[in-house]
Amino acid sequence: MKIDHIHFYVEDAALWRNWFVRQMGFQAVGNGVWQNHTLIEVVKNGAVCFFLSSPLSPESPVAQFLRSHPPGVADVAFRVQNLEKLIAKAISYGAKLLQPIIQQPQLKWSKISAWGNLTHTLIEGKGNWELGIENWHKNDSSNPPTPVTFTGIDHVVLNVAAGELESAVNWYEKVLELQRQQTFAIQTEWSALHSQVLVHPSKLVQFPINQPASANSQIQEFLDFNQGSGIQHIALQTSNLIETTKFLKNTNLKFLEVPQNYYNELQKRQNVPLTEIELQQIKAQQILVDWQQHNNNQSEASPLLLQIFTQPIFGKPTFFFELIERRFGYIKGEKIPAQGFGEGNFRALFQAIEREQIKRRQS
Repeated sequence: MKIDHIHFYVEDAALWRNWFVRQMGFQAVGNGVWQNHTLIEVVKNGAVCFFLSSPLSPESPVAQFLRSHPPGVADVAFRVQNLEKLIAKAISYGAKLLQPIIQQPQLKWSKISAWGNLTHTLIEGKGNWELGIENWHKNDSSNPPTPVTFTGIDHVVLNVAAGELESAVNWYEKVLELQRQQTFAIQTEWSALHSQVLVHPSKLVQFPINQPASANSQIQEFLDFNQGSGIQHIALQTSNLIETTKFLKNTNLKFLEVPQNYYNELQKRQNVPLTEIELQQIKAQQILVDWQQHNNNQSEASPLLLQIFTQPIFGKPTFFFELIERRFGYIKGEKIPAQGFGEGNFRALFQAIEREQIKRRQS
C-alpha cells in the first residue's frame, strides 16, 4: 500500500492551484473540471499529487464539509492490492461505503469513511487515477519547469480528541493493517501530547496519530479550530532540504522559527554527522536535525533526519506542511536511510508550535 494523492477541500480551488504553483513549486495538471457541483483542480510536484476542490453550489459535498470545518484535507487516497477485501474489512469495522466500486479497464476505486470526517479513496490498478474523472483534460504544456522536486509523501499526521487515540490506532491497525512503531509522550511546562506512529508493512505509508494530553495542548487548539479530528500536517520528502528551503523562502512561504538555543545545544552533542559548513547552512535556514547515537566507527556517519515546518497555510492554526530529508548513514557497517522520527526533532516541533500558540493567546 502507498499514498496515491491527498484531496483538499477549499473555498476557491483555482486560487489555491495558483498558490501551490507560485509558493511551493507545483505544476497545474489540466484545466480544472466541474463535477457534482464542484470545481476540481490538480497540482503535482515530482511524486506528490494534490487534488483541490471548491463548491460551485451549496449542494457540493465540499460546501457541506466547509460548513463543519475550515479548509483542509478531506481525503487521503491509497493504492491498494485487493480492493474488495479491504472494503469488506472496513465495513466490518464500522466504516461506511461512500462510493461503491467504480471500474475502468486498468483501474478500480472506491471510497470509505474514516476517522471523524476524514475519508479514504482506495485505488487498485495502474495508471493515473485523475484520468478517471469525467471530462478530465490533462495538459501540462503550459507549466514552467520547477527547481524544486518532492520525491514523495513521507507521512501524514492525524489529530484526534483526548481519549480517542487508542480507538483510532486500533481502527487503522484492523482496517488498513498499519502497525505500531514509535510512541511519544511530549510534555513541556505549558502543554503535552501523546502520539502513536503507525507504519504499513510496505514501509511506504507512515501515519502518526496525536491526541492532546492537556487542556491547553496545541493538539486541542487544532481540534477546536478544526471543529473535530483532522489531518494536522503532511510531510513532503526532498533530497536536498537546504536548497529546497532556500527556494521556498524566496517565494515568501513562511516557516516556524527555531530559537538560537536549539543550535547551541545541537553543537554540544557528540559525533555530530555534519560538517561545520552544513551546520551553518542548517542554522541559517532554521532546519531541525536529529540522529540516533550508535557505537559506530567514528569515520561512519549516522543516518540523519532533517526537518522544517511551515506556518499554517489556511490562516487558522490548523493544517501545515513539513519538509523532510532522510539522509543515508551507517549502522553497524550497513548503509541505511534515517528511519522513524527523532524525539529531539519531535520535541522541537512541539515547542515551536507551542511558541506560536502562546503568541496567539497574548495578541
